[in-house]
Amino acid sequence: MLAPEIAPGDWDVLVSPWHLNEKIEAFPGIGGAAPITRPSYPGSSELSSLVDRCRDIADAVGGSDRPLLLSGDCLAALGMVTGLQRRYSDLTVVWLDAHGDFNNPAISTSGYLAGMSLAMVTGRAPEVISGPLGLRPVPDERALLIGARDLDDAERDALKVSRVRRAVPDPAAVRAALEDAHPSSVYIHLDIDIVDGSDLPAALRWETSAGPSIAAVEDCLAHIVDYSRPVGACMACPWPAERIGEPAVARTIGRLARAMGAVL
Repeated sequence: MLAPEIAPGDWDVLVSPWHLNEKIEAFPGIGGAAPITRPSYPGSSELSSLVDRCRDIADAVGGSDRPLLLSGDCLAALGMVTGLQRRYSDLTVVWLDAHGDFNNPAISTSGYLAGMSLAMVTGRAPEVISGPLGLRPVPDERALLIGARDLDDAERDALKVSRVRRAVPDPAAVRAALEDAHPSSVYIHLDIDIVDGSDLPAALRWETSAGPSIAAVEDCLAHIVDYSRPVGACMACPWPAERIGEPAVARTIGRLARAMGAVL
C-alpha cells in the first residue's frame, strides 16, 4: 500500500473511505491525512447514516483552508459543497464524470443514490440528503458538467430542460465554457471514471463506454486550475474494494491529483 504525502501549504487532504455505507478498508492512505469515519450505530437507517457521513465531511471541509477529498463515491460531493458554502457564497461546481449523476428518485431506474449527486447539489430531491444536511442549492448556471457520455434516457431529458452547462472533455471546450460562465469560487468534482477504462490500471465498479485518455483529462484539469484557482476538490475513486488498494491505482490517483496542483 502506498502512503503518499501532500505538499505542505497546498491542499488539505481528506479521506472518506466509503462507498455509500460500505467501509473500504483498503482505500489508499495519505500521509498526514486522517480518514473521515463514522461508526454505524444500531438502529440507524441507511439514509440517516449517509446524511451523517456527509455532515462529517462538511465539518471537516469547513475546517480546512483548501480541501482535497478522496472518496469512494460521488455522494461525498454533498458534504464538500455544504462545507465550502460556509465560506463561499457563490460556489461554482465543475463536475467531470462519465455519468451525469442527474437522476432523482422519480426517474432513476436503479435507485442508486450516488447517481443523483449532481441533481441533489443543484436542488433536486432535497428531501433525500441535501435538505437535512443544510446544503444550499447551487444554481444550474453555476454547474458545469464535463463529459457525461453515459446517460439514462430520463436523465438526458432532465439535463436538456435544466440550465446546467455542458462541455465535452476537451481542453479548448472546457476553457471556452469557463470563460462563458465567469466562475469565481470553483469546486472541482472529478469522478475518475471519466477516463477511458482502457487507460486505467484496474477495472472500475461499472463498465463505461469509450472516453478520453488520462492525459486529456489531465489537460482539462490543468485548464480549470489555470483559469481559476479551485477552493476545493473531490476525487471519487470508484474502484471495487478488492482493487482499490493496488499500487498502480494509488499512482493513478496521484497523477490526476498532480494535474490539480496536489503532490501525492
